[in-house]
Amino acid sequence: MPFQDRRDAGRQLGRRMAPLAGRDAVVLGLPRGGVPVAAEVARALGAPLDVVLVRKLGLPRRPELAMGAVGEDGVVVLNEDVLDAAGVDEATLADVERRERAELERRARQLRGDRARLSLEGRTAVVVDDGIATGATARAACEVVRAHGAARVVLAVPVGSPRALADIAPTVDEVVCLESPQRFAAVGQAYADFRATDEEEVLALLRRPAPAPAAEVPTPRDEDVVADAGPDGLPGHLAVPEHAAGLVVFAHGTGSGRHSPRNRAVAEVLHCAGMATLLVDLLTPAEETARGPVFDVELLAGRLAAVARWATAEPSCAGLPLGYFGASTGAAAALVAAARDDAVRAVVSRGGRPDLAGPALAEVRAPTLLVVGGHDQQVLELNREAQARLRCTSRLAVVPGASHLFEEPGTLRAAAELARDWFATHLTGAALAGPPARRRADQPEE
Repeated sequence: MPFQDRRDAGRQLGRRMAPLAGRDAVVLGLPRGGVPVAAEVARALGAPLDVVLVRKLGLPRRPELAMGAVGEDGVVVLNEDVLDAAGVDEATLADVERRERAELERRARQLRGDRARLSLEGRTAVVVDDGIATGATARAACEVVRAHGAARVVLAVPVGSPRALADIAPTVDEVVCLESPQRFAAVGQAYADFRATDEEEVLALLRRPAPAPAAEVPTPRDEDVVADAGPDGLPGHLAVPEHAAGLVVFAHGTGSGRHSPRNRAVAEVLHCAGMATLLVDLLTPAEETARGPVFDVELLAGRLAAVARWATAEPSCAGLPLGYFGASTGAAAALVAAARDDAVRAVVSRGGRPDLAGPALAEVRAPTLLVVGGHDQQVLELNREAQARLRCTSRLAVVPGASHLFEEPGTLRAAAELARDWFATHLTGAALAGPPARRRADQPEE
């Protein structure tokens, strides 16, 4: 599952929203479940935290259908189309509004006590919930904060229904959603722990001192490192651009480690798209010379997983969604490691040997892209066979004119851009993007 609990979801969402740090934002959680998520977003942005309280005005005979909503300080938002279609008279509307406003004021006293509502006038309001199924409450909340004077309204959720997100997008300035599965069933499907949030937790989070300013956001890195994995640690190169939105760890076969010009060229394309990269030598020089370890997929997969654990524990990478980029036997290692770890969000293989992953192919859940050169016929056939065994979202892209090493002009760049687009969709998460259709193995990139 993408998220352990609401706080984990909030940390991941906060990383994605780092560009808003220092821009006079106010983070507003929807009680109750949205508040733990919002608290982590507020911490990441160095922004104050509050709640946005709304009450739906349901039709008297169809309370599930909203004819409007009320917010604090007398704000009321009406759905004139529903009111006209249902023929609701002013007296009926006033009675429903009076009843819902009384409940809203009770909830405000309960959650805020004597604290005043934070002013939104001229500010960026970030409305946060733990997920969106129908979007009715979130939409009402966004309309209410707009009525409270927010200059910009951003709806931010860890997971949401594609249809609900598409419906709400035109009503706000920006939608940020990390997960939008096409087979959406319920918000809770994205969480390992989706226990109800109690009132005491909400109150404790709202009373917590305001987070430090955005100066605490990790600074970019571009340096040699030694990952705490392997017999004596594994040397690598870690590059974290400003406001990184994801982390890609490279897995390789022989002669294609942290100094590889091909890996570095791909990494540079990923950096420009806002992704951190870690190029690491999974084998020692002696192991590469022995040749046996080069084809030891279990050994490579174990070390790759250990490197990934080390990297995601680094402060500059904490909370970043994780992806693997594999070449040669490293592609098989990446798939085996991904099959054992739900935290891996996307895998890309360039000229790889995914067939060597064996039975693990059927266990991979991370969306997988297989990139092969059009002139690399033997490896292309092996990739076709491997894709047929995958059960996850997958695609096989053929780069015309490319041989096994992508040495022909423009072919490596084409492979890197395919990887960039795959990670942008499945790792960093375009707000409303769904998974791409599965292609035939022989269908080239458009």
